[in-house]
Amino acid sequence: MDFFPFLLSLIFLILHLSGRRVVEAEVNLQKHHHDHKGIISKLFVFGDSYADTGNIKRGLANSWKHPYGITFPGKPAGRFSDGRVLTDYIAKYLKVKSPVPYSLRKLMPQHLKYGMNFAFGGTGVFDTLNPGPNMTTQINFFQQVIKDKVYTASDINNSVALVSVAGNDYTRYTVTNGSVEGLPSFIESLINQTITNIIRIKGLGVKKVIVNNLQPIGCLPSMTTSTSFKQCNETSNNLLAFYHNILLTQAVTKLNQQTKHHSKPFLILNLYDSFMSVLNHPSTHNIRDELRPCCVGVSSKYFCGSVDENNVKKYLVCEKPKSAFFWDLVHPTEAGWHAVYNKLRIMNALQQIHD
Repeated sequence: MDFFPFLLSLIFLILHLSGRRVVEAEVNLQKHHHDHKGIISKLFVFGDSYADTGNIKRGLANSWKHPYGITFPGKPAGRFSDGRVLTDYIAKYLKVKSPVPYSLRKLMPQHLKYGMNFAFGGTGVFDTLNPGPNMTTQINFFQQVIKDKVYTASDINNSVALVSVAGNDYTRYTVTNGSVEGLPSFIESLINQTITNIIRIKGLGVKKVIVNNLQPIGCLPSMTTSTSFKQCNETSNNLLAFYHNILLTQAVTKLNQQTKHHSKPFLILNLYDSFMSVLNHPSTHNIRDELRPCCVGVSSKYFCGSVDENNVKKYLVCEKPKSAFFWDLVHPTEAGWHAVYNKLRIMNALQQIHD
């Protein structure tokens, strides 16, 4: 694959990214802005498997099968890890319990006071290969919850929203034979829709919206199998993450400038740098296996959690999940997420939530 014209196209895109849609939406945002300085008491979450804590239906994903959840809560509970995920650690930072999954809201009404999680594993900003609701639909769910008066205006005004975009849209683009030439335009549309989404969430009354940048997808085990999990793929995958993140940073910076608030209502959670810092210095975080996943299928036709027609398990689990950064081919372990969270705190990436 010839990446030279691809890079030229991306550079051209960076220099000429239009802010038209952002400017149009900004007028509506200003109309809905309220300056509330109350304590953050609720977390609302949107996105994919990096944030899902139990929304995806049983049978659609292995996250409801053993050995997922073996570290926390001790059994499969819908999280795509052996334990806690990004949502849990952001909630911890806010000093609230993890918000109830939208799909379980009627079964766990006692947890509504902590917010609600609308993230569904496998989904994206647009429709993906997974039948779950895309982010626009997730925000529709949030809007309906507000309309149903599950939360008061004060509840929403003293809340934070977390938006997880982990790359499922790019997976769909690749699998459906998207071209290299068309990728710059697709990245632009993805960033524009992400900006539209976070503006809409903010317009519903939340105090601040946090959106992550793209993690180094070239370091995911699914991308490093060819090197026996020895090194990251530093070509197209990390280039994709790099340019996605540049465009996102430019768009969010411009949006914050346009809103003219004394504090920034839109924040970027720097997963790229925090992931890379942990992966480059694993021993600092008590990580022994930085690229090799803890749980894998016994062959390429199986995955973590797979069983055959006789219900015989077809996966292997490492002896110490706490020593591995990745749980399966895509998702970090609880230890991995904890290390990322600690790095984000050291980087003061979360401090602006309370500004």
